[in-house]
Amino acid sequence: MPYVTESNITDIVLDRWRAVPDPRLRTIMQSMIRHLHEFVRDIEPSEHEWTTAIEWLTRTGQLSTDKRQEFILASDVVGVSMLVDCINHRLPGGATPTTVTGPFHIQDSPNLDHGGDIAHGASGERCFIVGSVRDLQGRPIPGATLDIWQADADGLYEAQRGCAGPWMRGVFKSRQDGSFIVQTLLPVPYPIPLDGSVGELMRRTDISPMRPSHVHFLISAPGHREVITHLFKKSCPYIETDVVYGVKAPLIAEFRLFPAGSPTPTGQISRQPFWLLEYDFVLQPAAKADSAESSSEASLSEENSTV
Repeated sequence: MPYVTESNITDIVLDRWRAVPDPRLRTIMQSMIRHLHEFVRDIEPSEHEWTTAIEWLTRTGQLSTDKRQEFILASDVVGVSMLVDCINHRLPGGATPTTVTGPFHIQDSPNLDHGGDIAHGASGERCFIVGSVRDLQGRPIPGATLDIWQADADGLYEAQRGCAGPWMRGVFKSRQDGSFIVQTLLPVPYPIPLDGSVGELMRRTDISPMRPSHVHFLISAPGHREVITHLFKKSCPYIETDVVYGVKAPLIAEFRLFPAGSPTPTGQISRQPFWLLEYDFVLQPAAKADSAESSSEASLSEENSTV
């Protein structure tokens, strides 16, 4: 074996890392090593800079918990989360587009009845979300699960509030006609958490840390592909500069303001103004999604075999 030099170390490392029985892992490691070595050659970091980078990654891991995932946030702000999302969700026309999950989704949200309120008396402007869940042919999907969560009127999620119970989240089921009604608060724009390692990095840039007003949805139904997505408030000034690059055109929605005295979607006369968002989600069949993924994986496998 040749001794290491600056010019041959990449080839030596690549040769060593061919000894991986799993072909997919071998492909991943070979590509990662090539790109990482090229990155190091491109920027030529000082030893101090490289140590600083390792310390930053260490802090990022130490901040990550079951309620706050700083590594997801790091992936979000450099656009990798959305790139992975796009690659893995090449949906047919008409299906609701996906977007990033974000770092604040929590399992086991409470089950709420049709028209239930996820705000539970939290302060803010009242808002109703009304719509349906349908398939690609426009047929209603009854019994679809809608796991919904959002920031409150201060732009904070449950993990940031440190609440003892659920905060601004709930799980709903679509009715026989595919319809659903959710009570919540009007979403507001907010900055990503800047109190951690990602915030430390962002403060050294002129990049806006703001996310546009949005509500998160995780929608699933038997026989259909799960969809994780957001709906964004059309008039929000941060639509074009979302710090996590999550905005897709079909997910920009119109929130309409109704005056006090108007009937709400749940049948009451509202004593205060309220907002209404109407949106229909369209799911693709699981079989179609599996077929598309298999074709994509086969294509990637052919590409990798030539590397």
